[in-house]
Amino acid sequence: MQGQLSEIDIRSILQLIELGQRTGELYVETYRPSSHLRTSDRIALAPTQAWLMFFLNGQIVYAGDTSGNLNRLRDYLHAYRLDGSLDTTVVSAIASFNSPEYGYLWTLLERHILSPDQGRTILQNMVHETLFDLLSLHQGGFVFKLSSALNPQLMTLEIEPLVVKTMKQIQEWKQFHSYIQSPQQCPVILEPQQLQDMMPSAAFSRLSKWMDGQTSLRQISRYLGRDLLTVTKAIYPYIQKGFIQMTADTADLELFPDEAEVWQESAVPRIVCIDDGAAVRQTVEQILDSSGYEVTSISNPLKALSLLFQLNPDLILCDIAMPELEGYELCAMLRQSTAFRQTPIVMLTGKDGFIDRVKAGMSGATDYLTKPFGAHELLTLVEKYVGSGNPQRPLPEKLLAEAIQDELELDSLDQPSQVSPS
Repeated sequence: MQGQLSEIDIRSILQLIELGQRTGELYVETYRPSSHLRTSDRIALAPTQAWLMFFLNGQIVYAGDTSGNLNRLRDYLHAYRLDGSLDTTVVSAIASFNSPEYGYLWTLLERHILSPDQGRTILQNMVHETLFDLLSLHQGGFVFKLSSALNPQLMTLEIEPLVVKTMKQIQEWKQFHSYIQSPQQCPVILEPQQLQDMMPSAAFSRLSKWMDGQTSLRQISRYLGRDLLTVTKAIYPYIQKGFIQMTADTADLELFPDEAEVWQESAVPRIVCIDDGAAVRQTVEQILDSSGYEVTSISNPLKALSLLFQLNPDLILCDIAMPELEGYELCAMLRQSTAFRQTPIVMLTGKDGFIDRVKAGMSGATDYLTKPFGAHELLTLVEKYVGSGNPQRPLPEKLLAEAIQDELELDSLDQPSQVSPS
């Protein structure tokens, strides 16, 4: 089952999964929003966010986004003063690829850092938060794939009661839209003395330290262990009076037609090359970069697993013979995730035998390129799957890989926090 959210909404998709008592995973992605663009134009844009939901016999096992970072889990752990535990936790193999957040949560339970009740509370809040985002969507695409269950299961949640509760919250959330458009907006205190005089002292002491213009409403709700609506209702009267101001959430701002056109012109296909050979990586980077593609090379296939969800490439070039993880295995693992179900994966190898081609096909590879190869061969293959590059594209201030590394380093220094439904 797959399609566009303009044709069927998330609630209907979830009802079908529940009625059919399906076991599998639902992948949903949304596109850079703009009410000024035709639906066909929006679909052509690259996805800006994606989510995965896992089901067992028509009930929800886990739900989260595909970013691969642990900020949300760290936020939820903050309520139990356990956010630092992530820095010393080595995750088990459970769900470590498709859903690292779930894998870490389960590891904390296995090590008795979290109690089962705490784990269930966090998981329920994660599912609720994800549903809040998904049920608010109007544009995007989805794929539901029957697959084996996400194991082990900490708990399962019935779909219909959660959907009814979340839809009610979304309707209530709309009353704030004149001042607040997104849970990712950050409150900042403009008039601290007036706010302290008018707000109950207990509420002021709990909320004021987070209203710094850097902490989102959603984060505050996680830290306090309260749902998003409760926190928003508590501060909304003071936003109306001008004592608190909400920062803009640029991720949710719409593009105007001219801006959208500029964005589309500057967008270029993103390619990731996974190869333990430095010469191959340098050659691929030089050829593709000079031809107007955005290219990132990764030497370690294990590291690639954690970065691919963030890079979200249009094409993956993958060496077969690598010491840490064979290209066949890596390709097969990627194909287990709906996030990479349709992504072209081209195997790079010095071998040119029939058996190797069969193995590549069995692992889910899209195509096969024999080394050594020239610029013409590589560009012909790349254009076949992602189209032409854009040599006139504006150059980024940093290489994408460097930016991601910076983000990962910042995440490790962060001290986020805990729990709240959306």
